[in-house]
Amino acid sequence: MAGLPPPAATAVGAMPAHQRLVFAGLIAFLALAPSVIYPVFLMKALCFALYACAYNLLLGYGGLVSFGHATFLGSAGYVSAHAAKVWGLPPEVAILAGTATAAALGIVFGALAIRRQGIYFAMITLALSQMVYFFCLQAPFTGGEDGIQAVPRGRLLGLVDLKSDLAMYAFVATIFLAAFLLIYRVVHSPFGQVLKAIRENEPRAISLGYKADHYKLMAFVLSATLAGLAGSMKSLVFQLASLTDVHWSMSGEAVLTTLVGGLGTIFGPLVGAFIIVAMQNYLAQLGAWVTVVQGAIFVICVMAFRRGIVGEIARLLKRPL
Repeated sequence: MAGLPPPAATAVGAMPAHQRLVFAGLIAFLALAPSVIYPVFLMKALCFALYACAYNLLLGYGGLVSFGHATFLGSAGYVSAHAAKVWGLPPEVAILAGTATAAALGIVFGALAIRRQGIYFAMITLALSQMVYFFCLQAPFTGGEDGIQAVPRGRLLGLVDLKSDLAMYAFVATIFLAAFLLIYRVVHSPFGQVLKAIRENEPRAISLGYKADHYKLMAFVLSATLAGLAGSMKSLVFQLASLTDVHWSMSGEAVLTTLVGGLGTIFGPLVGAFIIVAMQNYLAQLGAWVTVVQGAIFVICVMAFRRGIVGEIARLLKRPL
């Protein structure tokens, strides 16, 4: 770890050429996609992509398996929906309120969970997540099983009417790109290098003087915050906050999406999110069998693509993606 890169060497402008090319292609795709693909589908995919990228930061780079990330997605969605509908706050403030709530929960839950490792860490996050689920089920402001419906999208900065799907899509795409670049910067910063060193050999990192628990807590809080940002946007996109987003199965979606796309890759969670959302959308007529199909695809991907789709492509190209 003596060879950690200086901050200047990890700036976005220092992206390898192939990654800059992929990122430019991503921007072009997001700019042109609404003309051929339903914007609401794209917004759902981007929200889940950000959620998966946030989870990948924790699992792929920090080596921490959380079964409770739905807590941050769902709780932020509830707070943003309540702030927009009941308090009448503008969308940007409502999203900030939801994201801040997820960050606060991340600090509390992270401080409790990182005291343990491995399966014990995972079980603690699952237990805390279930507590939040039952709170959301019983709390009066969440609407119980009905959730918070008819959430107004409002006007961005008092100027842009987000009732238009295209306007809302532009807003969501912009936030996603900003968050994606933030994750890239974090991963390729000295902090990210230390985090990966802790993942690979925590005792050695501690012996070199790094406070592993502090790094893991920061990674947990950042991941929770970004997951909350995704949940806040999702509640405004669909004008709904429901128990689905705080259920334990939503945490499983994050694991599935990350592993299918490519654990520990930058673009993997994005690809995985689009694949999973496309399956949910186009296989909806199968009803409950969608879960079975997803499970089968997951098994096939794990067996045939051990590194995930993007991970295998990166291996073939011998270049990180």
